[in-house]
Amino acid sequence: MTELDWQRAEPEDGEEDLPYLEVAAGPDGRIYMRESSDPDTVVITTQAKWDAFLKGVKAGEFDDFAEEPTAEAPPHSA
Repeated sequence: MTELDWQRAEPEDGEEDLPYLEVAAGPDGRIYMRESSDPDTVVITTQAKWDAFLKGVKAGEFDDFAEEPTAEAPPHSA
């Protein structure tokens, strides 16, 4: 996996030591994802599924996962 060009968002101030998601497009057309704290565990998906995920992010389909929990709404469980 070292031949992949891993990309990640720039950390915000004070978040340099936190784990982050890295993403790479493979030469086989698939998308590779890993967490910086566990780079040996890699998730692989298709370009079509990645594109659908990005479209959902841009449309706000996952915004409720990013919001801070309130007293009325319990946090999401995995």
